[in-house]
Amino acid sequence: MQFADRGGPGATARLALLSATVLGTMCNNIVNVPLRSIASGLGAPVSQAVLLVSAFVLVLAIAMPLTGWLGDHIGMRTTLIISVVLMTVAQLLAAFATNLPTLVALRALQGLACSAIPPVVMGLLNAYYPDRRLQMMAAWAAANGVGQAFGPPIGGIVSQALGWRAIFVLVAIASAVVTALIWGWVPGVPRRPSRLDARGAAFLTGGMGMVLVALTLAGQHHVFPAAVLAVLAGVALLGAYGVTSRGRATAMVPLAVLVESRFLRSTAAAFGQMFCLGTVLVALPLVFTGPLGMSAGSAGALFFVLPAVMAVSAPLSSTLSHRMGPRRALRMGLAIIVAGAAVTGVVAGLDQHAVVAVGLILLMVVLGFGMAMVQTPAAAGATSSPAGAYGAAVGLFNMMRFSGSAAAAAWVALAYPIGSMPLLFGLVAGIAVLALAASFAGPDPAPMTARPVSQTSGRG
Repeated sequence: MQFADRGGPGATARLALLSATVLGTMCNNIVNVPLRSIASGLGAPVSQAVLLVSAFVLVLAIAMPLTGWLGDHIGMRTTLIISVVLMTVAQLLAAFATNLPTLVALRALQGLACSAIPPVVMGLLNAYYPDRRLQMMAAWAAANGVGQAFGPPIGGIVSQALGWRAIFVLVAIASAVVTALIWGWVPGVPRRPSRLDARGAAFLTGGMGMVLVALTLAGQHHVFPAAVLAVLAGVALLGAYGVTSRGRATAMVPLAVLVESRFLRSTAAAFGQMFCLGTVLVALPLVFTGPLGMSAGSAGALFFVLPAVMAVSAPLSSTLSHRMGPRRALRMGLAIIVAGAAVTGVVAGLDQHAVVAVGLILLMVVLGFGMAMVQTPAAAGATSSPAGAYGAAVGLFNMMRFSGSAAAAAWVALAYPIGSMPLLFGLVAGIAVLALAASFAGPDPAPMTARPVSQTSGRG
């Protein structure tokens, strides 16, 4: 029986895939709130404990093209099961870590496990529901919002009640449950076995890895020269990938599909959306707990607003994309981000604290809606482009999403001490303007004909 003939697998399969998405997103930020407690428990300074966050994100982003390729090679369902089982083991080991270096290494292993989740889940949803791509990407975007919303408060509440080690036990249990759901309810899809282009993989992942390391270092003034060298090395490696992969049928991802207009537009939009999200999530808590004098708990509670709006708006963005067309909906979302970011910079710089607090909460609603309007059509565009047929390319799309967050964190670290909120959020508006301009590049390609996917109960 073919999925295309009966509308895709059942609701339990969708629940399993979206639960994996929530799990992966939540694992990213669940240690952020109890970071100080973890550092104290392991006898390490907070400045070093920040590596628990950066190690996860760096490995997650760098590995995505490779785990995307692995999904093609051994089967997406198999890859997803392996990744969530690895997550379970890494979380259990983390609960018993006796020192910070060990815990950092295990967080990196968790990032590796999570790296398969975005490209594989997107690939499976695209394969199961080729005629409902916008709705499925909206559901995927909503699941991301849920993970972003619940990760920090769950981490804080569990840590305060049971200790920080209980966080990893809780996530291990959740990972085991998700594994059982995937094993029992997610059907396989045909594999696309291919040899690993080792040279291309080294150039592509090494280049993007160096750029991500550079973005991480750029926020630290004393190592800024090292960041410049890292980004130059990254660009050189990416250039080498372009030269060596051009015209090669065995390339990890054919260069032609990476420079196709729909994929480039979608990737630029996703980068701009995540740059906005990252800036808001890092900078506004500093405003709330600094100039506005709020407690960390109060500020954290307020930040339920942003991901909640993104999650609730995801289905609406799907509907509007159907009515307006995905490209117009994406442009509308980027335009909202441009205006919202510019106004946020002005409001955050005002002296009237009550006005600032209320204004920023309202602006988080506006920005959350704008980001939801970008996230769904960008994901749909990337998976419906010719590049969407390659797991490594879908991984690269997600790598660029996380690069937006890394760039945002570095930008806030550089700009916040200057004290100019219009400058800080002005760059967010500028990045969104560039993404908006990119959305006009190139004609809309002819829609791809979705290949029906036959159901298989075994591996794949």
